[in-house]
Amino acid sequence: MPGRASEGGRSDAADAPPLIFLMGPTAVGKTALAVELVARLPVEIISVDSAMVYRGMDIGTGKPPPEVLAKAAHRLIDICGPNQIYSAAQFARDAQREIDVIRGRGRIPLLVGGSGLYFRALWPGLSALPSADHRVRSRLAGEAAAEGWPALHARLARVDATASARIHPHDGQRIQRALEVYEVTGRTLTQWLAEHRQPGWHGPIVKIILDPLDRPLLHARIAERFRAMLAGGLVEEVMRLLEQKQVDRELPAMRAVGYRQVCDYLADATDYRAMVSSGIAATRQLAKRQLTWLRCESGAQRFDAYDRQVVERVSDYASASVKKL
Repeated sequence: MPGRASEGGRSDAADAPPLIFLMGPTAVGKTALAVELVARLPVEIISVDSAMVYRGMDIGTGKPPPEVLAKAAHRLIDICGPNQIYSAAQFARDAQREIDVIRGRGRIPLLVGGSGLYFRALWPGLSALPSADHRVRSRLAGEAAAEGWPALHARLARVDATASARIHPHDGQRIQRALEVYEVTGRTLTQWLAEHRQPGWHGPIVKIILDPLDRPLLHARIAERFRAMLAGGLVEEVMRLLEQKQVDRELPAMRAVGYRQVCDYLADATDYRAMVSSGIAATRQLAKRQLTWLRCESGAQRFDAYDRQVVERVSDYASASVKKL
């Protein structure tokens, strides 16, 4: 049956109403579709977005505006400051708590977003990674400042080609963590993930993927969306964030797509036109990585994101699938 997860494991999940996963790359209309589903089905939304968790990061994350949240509340947005570090493991714990609350209300959790690692933290589950070693982490950060993250990415490729292939050469946080795990444990991140996997949710899941079959249209919408964010005050939003105590451009929150490029512009590392081009290119790269992850997602029903009947088709599929489980 499409979307059904393993029936073993947790006794409190095995007979539970299903979760609905609504997945897709950036700029395909996941939020708009989720809001429509709230109006049609007994569902409540849990955000699965690694940037929307941060307070004050509204424009650049495409966070739903207050009038939308009034109609369809989103759990797990605005839950931490931009100076804090939020992990996939923390998301799994927080999401499970919200799932229990929604189920207790007799409703169905609808998990919406494009953060593949967060979805995997909940199902099938992630490995328990070793604790951070701040000495090693600090040294790696210093080496990156001197050599650049692409140089450390090349170092990672020599010891863990699998991890380096799925980590962008400028994704400092993930490069740093992969090298840290290797140095601290003597095992590559890929080996560690395979050997220390912890199970996640074991109840039924209905998986829905919004797939933008028209790639040129996706690229056009990405460019349009980023320019609209700039017109809506993204630069000013980043300036306000950087004015906060303990917030700087090296924090994970500020390395999010769009924010990183604006930070470069504000630091006079690039001009406005180059910042716009870089932000659009980075968003396209993000969408490409998300689509690569989605191609590997099993047991999911795929819908053309740009089908004019997509709301009706997804709503009918979700309703029928829930009744079958």
